[in-house]
Amino acid sequence: MKKIRCILADDEPIARQLLENYIADMPNLELVASCKNAFEVLEILDTEKIDLLFLDINMPKLSGISLLKTLQHKPAVIITTAYPEYAIEGFELSVTDYLLKPFSLERFMQAVRKVRLNETPKPQVIVNAETATEKPKHIFVKSDKKLIKLFFDEINHIEAYGNYLKIYTNKMILISQTLTEFLSKLPANFIRIHKSFIINFDKLKHIDGNQIVLQNDTKLTIGKSYRKAVLAKIDA
Repeated sequence: MKKIRCILADDEPIARQLLENYIADMPNLELVASCKNAFEVLEILDTEKIDLLFLDINMPKLSGISLLKTLQHKPAVIITTAYPEYAIEGFELSVTDYLLKPFSLERFMQAVRKVRLNETPKPQVIVNAETATEKPKHIFVKSDKKLIKLFFDEINHIEAYGNYLKIYTNKMILISQTLTEFLSKLPANFIRIHKSFIINFDKLKHIDGNQIVLQNDTKLTIGKSYRKAVLAKIDA
């Protein structure tokens, strides 16, 4: 069995020791280096072939997230941290898993298993272009110090609210983000109809004059500069 060559990075000696012990318990893992900071990681990646990086977030001078943003060709990454608030940014950077300290050996093994599954050749299947480029069905959003898994098909519409957004599902979720930034993370069935509104086009019931009526009977005004795009979406 081919071993997964891995390194770990954590500025806390106790945390490094725990990870070293967990890695030693896994016969499919080979620990190449145990690093105290992000700069040691960069040095190893420049000289060694590494398959997997266990990465702490809160490290001096260069954080784990900042390190990931500097890497053009990065190995599989499992984040190990005590800070849940970085989960969204971590998954946006395509990490394999996100382990919150303290985590058990069982949870560690689950994360490593994902790396092994990613390495296993998958049966070839025929997909159409739409399926091949399909975006994820959900997104993680931070609201009231919680990370909420939000499924796109549950969203009715989104409303700008000062420096925040109101996301309407069967309830209202308030997040800190701009409308333009959030729209870039949504699939193609979401369209901006006003400077203050984005709708899930799949939830459209009908258009009444300059108003869109959603399936839950919410009425939203179509902005003049957005009307042409809305009509083009209908004709598409």
